[in-house]
Parts: sequence; C-alpha cells; structure tokens
Amino acid sequence: MTATAPNENQTEAARAGVPVTVDGREIAAEPGELVIAAAERSGIYIPRFCWHPRMKPVGMCRMCLVEMETPRGPALVASCVLPVTEGMKISTQATSEAAKAAQEDVLEFLLINHPLDCPVCDQGGECPLQDQTLAHGPGETRFVEEKRHWAKPTELSSLVLLDRERCIQCARCTRFADEVAGDPQIDLISRGDHLEVAIFPGRPFTSYFSGNTVQICPVGALTATPYRFRARPWDLEQTETTCTACAVGCQMAVQSADNRLVRNLGLGGEIGQVPTSSPWSEPVNQGWLCDKGRFGFEPADSVERFGTPLIDGAPVGWATALDRVAGQISEATRLHGAESVAVIGGARLANEDAYAWARLTKGVIGTDSVDAQLGDGLPAELLLGLPRASVDEACSAGAVVLISPDLKEELPVFYLRLRTAAIEGLPVIEVAPRPTGMTAHAKASLRHRPGDAGTQVAEAVRLATEAAGDAPVVVVGGRSNLSESPQWAASAIVEVMNAIPAAKFLPAVRRGNVMGALEAGLAPGLLPGGVSLEGGRDWYGAGWGAVPATRGRDTAQILSDAAEGRVHVLVLLGADPLTDFPDRDLARRALGATPFVVAVATITDSSTPSSHVVLPAAGWAERAGSTTNIEGRTTRLGQKLTPPGVAWPDWVIASELARRLGSDPGWASVEDVAAEVVFRTSSDGAPARATAPPEIPAPVASDDAYSLRLVVTRTLYDRGTTVRHSQSLAPLSPAPELRTHPVDLERAGIAGGGRGRLRSGRATFQVDAVADPGMPRGAAHLYFNVGQPGEDAADLIDFASAVTDVRLESMR
Repeated sequence: MTATAPNENQTEAARAGVPVTVDGREIAAEPGELVIAAAERSGIYIPRFCWHPRMKPVGMCRMCLVEMETPRGPALVASCVLPVTEGMKISTQATSEAAKAAQEDVLEFLLINHPLDCPVCDQGGECPLQDQTLAHGPGETRFVEEKRHWAKPTELSSLVLLDRERCIQCARCTRFADEVAGDPQIDLISRGDHLEVAIFPGRPFTSYFSGNTVQICPVGALTATPYRFRARPWDLEQTETTCTACAVGCQMAVQSADNRLVRNLGLGGEIGQVPTSSPWSEPVNQGWLCDKGRFGFEPADSVERFGTPLIDGAPVGWATALDRVAGQISEATRLHGAESVAVIGGARLANEDAYAWARLTKGVIGTDSVDAQLGDGLPAELLLGLPRASVDEACSAGAVVLISPDLKEELPVFYLRLRTAAIEGLPVIEVAPRPTGMTAHAKASLRHRPGDAGTQVAEAVRLATEAAGDAPVVVVGGRSNLSESPQWAASAIVEVMNAIPAAKFLPAVRRGNVMGALEAGLAPGLLPGGVSLEGGRDWYGAGWGAVPATRGRDTAQILSDAAEGRVHVLVLLGADPLTDFPDRDLARRALGATPFVVAVATITDSSTPSSHVVLPAAGWAERAGSTTNIEGRTTRLGQKLTPPGVAWPDWVIASELARRLGSDPGWASVEDVAAEVVFRTSSDGAPARATAPPEIPAPVASDDAYSLRLVVTRTLYDRGTTVRHSQSLAPLSPAPELRTHPVDLERAGIAGGGRGRLRSGRATFQVDAVADPGMPRGAAHLYFNVGQPGEDAADLIDFASAVTDVRLESMR
C-alpha cells in the first residue's frame, strides 16, 4: 500500500526534439507540438484564454499572439494553433512590441462589454482575465459607451448558472462538453455581440461532468450553484486529497471556510485547475472530476450527521458505548464462538482504518466473517490476484475487453479517459447485457441475456486478439448485472485472462476504497496484503496474537445466517445493507433477526435505525490517511475539517474496542497504524499474496420462456447516502424506468411503452416501461436504488438465484 512515482523516463530521441528559438533561446520541442505548449514546457509563458491541452486548439481568443519570422518578414500568429517546425523563430510578448501591443488590443476589446463587477463575481481574486489585464492589458480603455446588459443568471442546469455578460466566447465550456465529456448539450448561438452560450430548448445541461466547465471558465461566466456567493477565494483554506465518491481515486483540492466545506476542485496546471505538486493527477484524472465527486461534499454539513454515540437512540459517552459493544462481543464469542460476530462494510474507510478493523476482527475477536463488499463486487482473490493494469496502460493498450458495469455511471472519470482513447483509435470490445456509455465508442459491442454470455466472451477474445496483434490487452472487469450471481462475471473474466495469458486486469469496482479495504484484509479468507489465512497464519499470528482458523462468510452468507439467527453481533462499518445490498428482503430479515447491531457511521442511513448502538465516525475530509484506487495506486487523504461533536476516526474506535477486549495495539496516531501496515505487508519475511483461482465455474440458470431476465445496474445519482444528503444532487436521481426490447413490450401488451406491472418471486409493483432496441430480446433493465422501498430493483432480487426472472404485464 505504498505509493510509487510515475515513470518519467524518456527516450534520447524525444529529449533531442525539434530545435525552435523562442525569445532568443533555443528550446527542444516535440514533433508536432504546438508553439504555446513547447514554450510553456520550457518555462516561457504565453497568455491565453481559449487554449486547453486536453481540447483541440481553435484560436478563438487571440490572446496568445506571438511574432514569427517568415520569408516575408515578421507576422503575428496564434501560438495555440501553430505546430513547431525546425528552425522556427518566435518572439513572445516579452521581446516583441508587436505581440505586446496585439495582446493589449485583444484585452481592450474583451473588456468592451465585460462588466466591472469583480467585487461580487465568484471568480474575483482567482480570475485569469483579471490577472492578464493587470499583466498584459493597456491600463485604460477608450470606450465610454454603455455596456451590453443581459438578464442574469441563466440556468443551464440546476448545478450550472451562466452570467452571459461576462462571457468572452472562448468556447472552453462547449468544447469540453463535446470533445471531452461527449455530451454536446451546450453550444454557441447567435452572432457578433449577441453571441452566447445556450442549451437546446427544453433540454438542460445534464452532463455528469458539467462542473468542469465552471472550473475551466476563465472569466466567471459560469458559476456552480452550491458555491455561488458562498465565499471569496482569499477566505478559503485548502488541502489536497483524493476523491472517494468512486474507486478511480481522482486527485482534488478541497476548500473550506469557517470549518465548512464549500468547494472541490480538480488538481492540474491549466487555467481553472489548481496547481499541484502531486504526481498523481495526470495519470489518474488529468484534472477532471465528475459532478458527484465535485458536489458530493454537502453531506459533511448535514444536520443528520452523528456527533455523539447512541444507545437505543439515546446519547451516551464514548466509554459507555464502547463498554456496551465490547461486552456484547465478549458474550457472543463466549456463548456462540467467534464466528457469531460479523462485520459488513469498510470500503469507505482509509487504508489505516481498514487495517485497524481487520486486526480487531481477525486478530482480537477471531472472526473471519468480514466483508467490505456488499454483494455487488467480485471474489477478493480475483480482484487482488490477477496482474493489475493502470488507467494509462488501459488507455494505451492494443485492445481493451470490457466485462464490466457502465463505466459512465460507476467510474465516470475512467470513462472519460477510456472514451478519449477509443476516439483516438483504441479498440474496445464490450460484452454487456445492455447498452452503456461506451457502446457508441466500442469497436464491437456484444450483447447477451443475463446468464448467457459464454459465446460472446469467446468472440470478445477473438476480436481483442485480432485487434491487438502483439500489443498488450487489458481486461476491465466487474459486475455488469446485480441481479445475477457474481460467478457469471467472475467466470467470464477468468476465461478471458486464461485465453490471453499476457493480458492485465483492471477492476471495475465502485466503492471508494474497496481495493484498499480488501488489501487490508476486510474480506473472508484474506489477511492484510492479500495474504491467505493459511499463508499468513504464522506471520500475522505472531504479531496479532491469533488468526482465524477457518474461512469466514461474505456479506450474502452473513446476512443469510443472520436471518436464521446464527449471527449474534453484526457490525455495520459504514455500510447500509438495506439500501446497498442487492436483496433488500434478505437484508431486512437479517437486521430484524440479529440480537445486537452496531453501526459505525457518519450520517443517518436506512440501516442505522435498526442499530442498537451507533458509534459516530469521522468522515471524508475529517481524518488523515491514505486510499487505494482500482489500479492499486495509493494516494493521500487530507484532513480539512474537524469532525462534528465527539466523532472519532475509525482506527481510534477499533483501537479502543481492541483494548477493552484485552489486546491494546498501542497506536497513538494514524502514522503509527500506517507504519504497522507497511511493516506487516512489505518488510522482509512478509508472506506472499494469494493468487487468483484458475477457474470459476459459471452457475446454471433455469430458463422461463414467458419471463424476462432482469438486468440491474447502478446509476451515478442513486438514492444512496451521499446523493440523498446532498441538496444539489438529490433532485438529479432518476425515476424508476424499465427498459426492454420493443418486441418484448409488444408481447406484454404495452406496445410503444407505458405503465406496466412488474413481478418477480419477491415483489410486485408498477413501473413505466420504455422501448429500447439496444436491449437483447428476453431481457429488461432497471437502475438499482432509484425507487422507493417496495418499488425498487432490490425488492425483486433473490440473491440466492443464478438469475432473476420477472414478468411484465399490461395494466389494461
């Protein structure tokens, strides 16, 4: 779990480059590189507004004019659209009076209609237009006419507002939406001084990445609703951290005022992105954030945060609550054995927190029934044991095989990276039971019904091998359907990996630090470092005092045993099984039948009312530590806030419980925990990681010719804890909608779509049915956790079944 620096090696040829003279100094540019980029890489800054290294150059603002020597004499050219050539001689504003004068003229024209409202503008104090006017502007204006006025603000969406009079028509926002996000929902309309950014009539800017347009806007024309008029830049305090809204591990700056979070920003060096010394932004998120990661800070200030321990809903002190929990654990292990205690969750924790709980549960209590995944992942040995790829390796591979959920919904910024690579020529072979965000960009999209992917997997192997040639292949694998057994996805991934022995694997798992939690040992059968129980028994037994004798249960088995009365203490470690476990009926019965439930939680969720004791934990941005993303890359979690009330970091809670159970780990700080993690997993004598199982047999599915096979996937804005407690994101959660092939709708008597009755062996409810020609015949799709209890996909699923069959009936 230690960080490693990215590879910065360059070839001799690349270092030699193309000789170009800028301001009298010879620099080495890369072939085809733009003048503005080559100059900046050599320490020469050319002012700009429209240029961004992640988008196609357009030369719209003309701020980057430089003087170039030509056979016909000096000429002013836009450096953002001019590729370097050998022997080129360039003079920037620093050495050319003509370039300097041209930039002064550009700024004078830009300010003709731009309002002088800096004191009330959100961009004031961090505005490139302010900075460049001061550094390169004429100092006074010749225009005395009335400025143009617009009604303000214009709502592009519920998250993004537009002040049109500030816009300088650089087209950064429209180009980002089209080129990077693939959501061309905003564009420039009209002409001349009436030119403006606008949405299409009746179609708001609903891109999952809309907040990036606010961050890269150089003039404050676009503002974010959650931040608008909240603070001034000079009042903000900032720390760098890692986003844990999903498992990509995007690097960001979190900013606060008066101990309240007000803004998250992507880390990077370009206009609008926060300069950083971190080496991880470029290989991971390249400065971009999804809107859930950007605006998901609002729950930190919710009135439903836990700030004091509770016993049966009544506030108590920490000593009382911990004594009660420790007493119940001791009693359960004495009467029923260590396996009568089980822990679900841990994927929201920092690595150090996860290790502390792994040591408590496996080394002190003695139970191996611990699982950070909530029935929506893959076997831990598979996730940790296969040779791992990085995001960069996936985007530069010879071919990528996708056997995964919709990356746009579950790993949004990885989707941006892979989409860009696919547009630039990367062959992507998708195997999926429904259309996804990557379908339009895939070389081949192989559709299958749930439980029937065998022939399509074999075809994906053939296509990937053929497309890649001698180049490497990367398999991106995860659960593409929550309503079928995880063995389907696991067996398909193993089949591809066995068929292409040199392939690497990139897990498509969703929860923020699920890979770190599994690495820390929060999985049945594993100890920290991905070591098997048997392989690490001597090493960890000597350090911890004990190691479980036999493999424990995963989340589904824990809940099943709890429902049968075989679990006597259940700890929910930042987990909400009533909301997140695919089988809601099983989760409900399990919580109802368990004699003692402990919730270690930051905020109220659907499961905490079922808890006998609530232990308040510090949340994201409230405790230091580290996290591990899908690549296995370990990055920093920065603390920006003081936790509410008397909430503790999770490692402190685990340490105090261990001490009460007779085994004080002796940690005084999170650094002490981190040092033990490094020693246990990386020092000489540490046991080797367990390898992935060579074969995972697929289950057998029954076939009901009159039913539809259910496909259930997650969406970015579900009704989970983060979205539900965020006033900006909660309204974006979609309504339940069943999508199925038009022929299947016609068979159900709902030709063209409409209201229907959906039934499975578990539940029956009404739902809007929509025709989708992209769905395979005999299958139907629902998003998970978007409906009300009793009317959601989780109410239909029986987790013990290989697949879930449903019937759709007309209301007539």
